[in-house]
Amino acid sequence: MIKKRVVVTGFSAITPLGNDWGTFKHQLQTHQSAVRYMPEWDAINGLGTKLAAPVDDFQLPKHYTRKKIRTMGRVSKLAVRTSELALEQANLLDNPVLTDGRTGVSSGSCTGSTDAIQDFTNFISSSGTADINATSYIRMMSHTAPANIAMFFGLQGRVIATSTACTSGSQGIGYAFEAIQSGKQTVMVAGGAEELCPSEAAIFDTLYATSLKNDTPTETPRPFDEARDGLVIGEGACHFVLEELEFAQQRGATILAELVGFATNCDGQHATQPQAETMARVMRMSLADANLKPEQIGHVNAHGTATLIGDIAETSATQSVFSSDQAISSLKGNIGHTLGACGAIEAWASINMMNENWFAPTHNLKNVDSNCGDLHYIQGSSESINTDYVMTNNFAFGGINTSLIFKRWQ
Repeated sequence: MIKKRVVVTGFSAITPLGNDWGTFKHQLQTHQSAVRYMPEWDAINGLGTKLAAPVDDFQLPKHYTRKKIRTMGRVSKLAVRTSELALEQANLLDNPVLTDGRTGVSSGSCTGSTDAIQDFTNFISSSGTADINATSYIRMMSHTAPANIAMFFGLQGRVIATSTACTSGSQGIGYAFEAIQSGKQTVMVAGGAEELCPSEAAIFDTLYATSLKNDTPTETPRPFDEARDGLVIGEGACHFVLEELEFAQQRGATILAELVGFATNCDGQHATQPQAETMARVMRMSLADANLKPEQIGHVNAHGTATLIGDIAETSATQSVFSSDQAISSLKGNIGHTLGACGAIEAWASINMMNENWFAPTHNLKNVDSNCGDLHYIQGSSESINTDYVMTNNFAFGGINTSLIFKRWQ
């Protein structure tokens, strides 16, 4: 079977650093951090980290009526809005392809909206149904974001729910890519989302993986740095419109990039301790899928969470695939770890930077840990790199690994 080519015709992100590329770019280039102290978390007994990177300025337009949003928690609202903006950019909002079964959605988050989960917890602990209603489960369920995207736009194709923690967004894009490649779908809305909740910070806090630099929030996280002390949770969403190339060309769509490689695998060993061998393997699989050599990748966007085990395993894996002059950086120093959204947000930023021939440094990276792999870490200021290919990698609890490769459209 001849695989169909897949292109990006729209994408949109809502992030702690801005909700459009112009703002996000300016914040990167002026070395801004979205991390701040969360005073409302002071009341949570036992929570060590009080840091997060929230989205502070998110509001839905007026056409999001009460009836339309009754099944949406915050994570779904973020997901649907970024999907709408991506479809608008792709000029597909009024195209019949959306509602005739040729368009599907592939998206995920770590979990559903946690306020709805709390309502069910109250139901169990109090033996009463006072806090739950007809939409509580829809807001709570793990596939709430893709389901709400499908319902809002009337999509009648396949729904792929990629609730795989930190690889939710990248798997969302990758599985959408495969659905179009195989001819099963013509268009896919793909990406990931995450709403901020202290419960997610607590998960990493119990593993001693969160940053405790509560007095100096903008100086953390510090991916790959010898002085790093853990990650910071963020929130946001990002969705792509992926199309089969011939369909996009026939309708005169503006093509932003081509998706040429995707791979995903699993360590199969430990839930929270990543394995460099299988991380390296997923990168090689992605390169093989794209029919590329390592030296053709101009920039690697690293997962780069600023955890000791994660940073060392990831960079060691990257070194084993690429040469020591391979340019690499992480965006989490600026926006924190947006969990289910990070794979999509980082892919969005990587494509935009590739198209503009520059790549941002890893914020807060001053002194590279000698235990990390021997690579060219972009630090201090952005670098001009003219390349036709970028790779972006993500790794999740459960030992799940992903790698995406995008090509400049010419």
